[in-house]
Amino acid sequence: MTAVLHVQAAGMVTCVGLDAASSCAAMRGRLDGFAETRFLGPDGEWLIGGAVPLPRNWIGVKRMAHLAAGALADLRRQMLAGSRDVLSNVPILLCLAEEDRPGRPVPDPAVLTGLLSEILQISLPRLQIIAHGRPSGFLALDRARRLVAAGEDRVIILGLDSYLTAQSVAHYLGQNRLLVPGNANGFIPGEAAAAVLCTASPGPLRLTGLGLAREVAHIYNASDKDGLDLPLRGDGMTRAYQIAMTEAQVDLAHVEYRISDLIGEQYFFKQATLASLRLERGRTPFQDLWSPAENLGNIGAAVVPVMLAQLMTAETRGYAPGSPALMEGSGDDGACGAAVFHAVRRAA
Repeated sequence: MTAVLHVQAAGMVTCVGLDAASSCAAMRGRLDGFAETRFLGPDGEWLIGGAVPLPRNWIGVKRMAHLAAGALADLRRQMLAGSRDVLSNVPILLCLAEEDRPGRPVPDPAVLTGLLSEILQISLPRLQIIAHGRPSGFLALDRARRLVAAGEDRVIILGLDSYLTAQSVAHYLGQNRLLVPGNANGFIPGEAAAAVLCTASPGPLRLTGLGLAREVAHIYNASDKDGLDLPLRGDGMTRAYQIAMTEAQVDLAHVEYRISDLIGEQYFFKQATLASLRLERGRTPFQDLWSPAENLGNIGAAVVPVMLAQLMTAETRGYAPGSPALMEGSGDDGACGAAVFHAVRRAA
């Protein structure tokens, strides 16, 4: 039997807010944090990005450590109960950039762990690394569910990433994948950290379905036979939807709204559209589609925890369009994930 996993609380540091409450309020108000960065674009103008306004101009792993520490501190402020610290002896699943991604901001997780422990003045003996980029959070949800089934009461999913490094910017400019003058089919590089507390005890949201799959026709795909791109049919995302919705015992026509990692490139919009067209039958009401990239840019491995925080905040603040909600995301390598969340209604 699959363990029940609830989303209890969240902390966040983004380019539109230094805590979850302000970040979610800004995103609900359709505010963005896009501004000129210290990087030059192909036309010699400053590149637009979603940099977090930290109090000091930290760079490298030290900057990432302060982002992660800010998200964890925000979570800790919400969940302190007497002398019990939510971070003490709790498994932390750290979602990071892909190990082969050029310019990944945390090349050595051990260094990051040491800096985090120093900043927060705690030890982190149970930190586990999941380095698969944007879909990392879906793998973390699966692992968190397994940990809860094994007897853990609390698990923290921490997402941390940045595309605002010199090597990343140079690489994606070379790939023609950044949103710059002359290229509308690109993404805005961003950075963020988000920490989500998942529990066995009831919280505002309950994970009821989780699907993991892979798309063969990913954004960099080419067939081995003739070098031509394989046609995108959305098979991977469709399969992820199917697995998640079957487990949750719901169909797409009865999903009230969706939240997706649509970073700005046409490929990912087509993928989400194809999955919807192949599975949705009989729906007439409007189905809202949210995407944090509209406000934050491409935040990589931080995106699933950020989306979890958005869903939970919308439910607790009373502006969620309904229940259940479907969350989706995918990576450049074709990894696809989908999850269904139901609101946990409490009696007045």
